[in-house]
Amino acid sequence: MRGFVAIGEAMVELSSRVGADGESWRMAVAGDTLNTAWYARALLDGDWTVSYFTALGTDRYSRRIRDFITASGIETGLIRTVPDRRPGLYMIHQQDGDRHFTYWRDMSAARLLADDTDALRRAVLGADIVYFSGITLAILQADRRAALIAEVAAARAAGARVAFDPNIRPALWSGGDGLKASLAAAAAVSDVVLPTFGDELPLFGDKDLLATARRYCAYGAREVVVKNGAEATLVLHHGGQFESLPPRVGEVVDATGAGDSFNGAYLARRAMGDPPEAAVRMAHRVAGICIRHPGALVPPHTLAPEQVP
Repeated sequence: MRGFVAIGEAMVELSSRVGADGESWRMAVAGDTLNTAWYARALLDGDWTVSYFTALGTDRYSRRIRDFITASGIETGLIRTVPDRRPGLYMIHQQDGDRHFTYWRDMSAARLLADDTDALRRAVLGADIVYFSGITLAILQADRRAALIAEVAAARAAGARVAFDPNIRPALWSGGDGLKASLAAAAAVSDVVLPTFGDELPLFGDKDLLATARRYCAYGAREVVVKNGAEATLVLHHGGQFESLPPRVGEVVDATGAGDSFNGAYLARRAMGDPPEAAVRMAHRVAGICIRHPGALVPPHTLAPEQVP
């Protein structure tokens, strides 16, 4: 068996729905790296295991998250338990025709996911693919952030293929310089980097997608996939570069998780031997399915082979 390990924070999500009876709230489980792990599990074949590394408490909502992850076919044996902490929470509400997010994560157990270096090392050492994001880094203290990057680098030296999505969220960082330095350090230990151009532009001022891709290659990445919403994705790798335009989607119901679904599909197909050209086409199709459904995770039957040829 081969192993895919994702590292990050799983949160409780409350989303509002307005109907004839007024406003109601729906509770779900979400998180950027967890979403990607979910799509990778849905698309990888049976030769692969998918595991999630985070930290949770002992409360009912931590148990609910663990149960959800298990029910998704993702292994939970790596998850740390921190008794005096609980999961982070965020609420999504509609205002002026757009979605707005409010977060509570100060007491999130996941902020301590890298505090036990031995547990972190056991999680990544021996994995075939290790995946993490800029949000994974942002919730950690600076020394723990450095520890995580060091352990990922050791896993890579031992043979793991490392993938990283910068997933830039400036509000989670104390300053732009620290954010930039952390992204560069993470990219330096990564084989595949999956940035989103709209996130990169305000921070770095990149003139185009190629500038973004070249910057991450200069940090040390070997394969960079620059997502750009409904516009063409740019892939820069050792074999050259190309652009891939996503297929048109009729009605966009909810764009939540689109990038995460793209990442999961791309990494799954690359893991199973597809070249970048085929992997990015599959990733576009899966992201197109994601945005036609509410929430970050789609009904599993929509990812059946006949639905995503």
